[in-house]
Amino acid sequence: MFTQRFRQLAPYVPGEQPRDRQYLKLNTNECPYPPAPQIADLLRRFDPSRLRLYPDPTMMRLREAIAARHGLSPEQVFTGNGSDEVLSFCFYAFFGADLGTLRLPAFTYSFYPVYCDFYGIPYEKVPLTEAFEVDLDALCATGTAASGIIFANPNAPTGHFWPPERIAAMLKRFRSDRVVVVDEAYVDFGGESVLPLLDAHPNLLIARTLSKSLALAGLRIGYALGHPALIQALFAVKDGFNSYPLDTLAQEIGALAIAEEAYYRNIAARIAATRTRFAAALGQLGWQVLPSRANFVFARRPGIAGQTVYQTLKAEGILVRHFNPPEISDFVRITIGTDPQMDRLLAVVSRLWP
Repeated sequence: MFTQRFRQLAPYVPGEQPRDRQYLKLNTNECPYPPAPQIADLLRRFDPSRLRLYPDPTMMRLREAIAARHGLSPEQVFTGNGSDEVLSFCFYAFFGADLGTLRLPAFTYSFYPVYCDFYGIPYEKVPLTEAFEVDLDALCATGTAASGIIFANPNAPTGHFWPPERIAAMLKRFRSDRVVVVDEAYVDFGGESVLPLLDAHPNLLIARTLSKSLALAGLRIGYALGHPALIQALFAVKDGFNSYPLDTLAQEIGALAIAEEAYYRNIAARIAATRTRFAAALGQLGWQVLPSRANFVFARRPGIAGQTVYQTLKAEGILVRHFNPPEISDFVRITIGTDPQMDRLLAVVSRLWP
């Protein structure tokens, strides 16, 4: 009844969204603060009769807003249902066995290998450095023919960040006829975008999301920035799959949210400040906390298994994220919430593991 490719499919496993009790959710990197207040006004004013019509398949108003925000033209912007859909279209359009083996870090966003398996793309997992950094030199090293490179910056789940000049050096070494995707889902929390590199590198594509720093995880809006030829390719994939990927309300809210730069910059700064304070406090309690430029930290308590930390905190009503691969199984990823939320976690941690 089922195809062989379906039987071999290993789906992505998202962070828990349990309903058995009220948890302090620090496991899915959601924003602890609400979206811009102007969005509530938009929802009150929205005419529901508009929903009888199909949305704009070009998503032009949203793309124009994103382009204005980043100093680009709309032809350099693609939008989709969350960055996951955008990334999926990237995998379909730019990576494949006919071009070579896709290179990605051994530990990064765990959806990347799922896309590879889904589309039948051969891939190579490049080990991180001893400091848990993405190894840019190894990603672009000569040897195995590469169909492209993809990595998150800041990386997930480690939080490490490479500045644009390091990525520029990598792009100069890598072949210009293969696409490099830099996933900037977490860049607003203390990183720096590779946006200034787009003009010099037509093979560079940037993936972004409104789920994290713009507090719209429940709406599902993502976008890509790049050369018009790459953007046209993504539209071709979209129109070969679903010509109406983003609904009318999402397009309206997304265009409004992307323009509220000051509000969201303030939110990101607050989260970054909380992250710095929390990481220092956790370190004083004997934990190893990796440097992070994201809205989470990756941490371990020497001598205690990560699975034990996860299960013990869950019993206390606090959810963090644990990953099973042996190389990182002692770590847990902790989303940064509000100051009171992180203080609650610190109090529990200091009581459980003094």
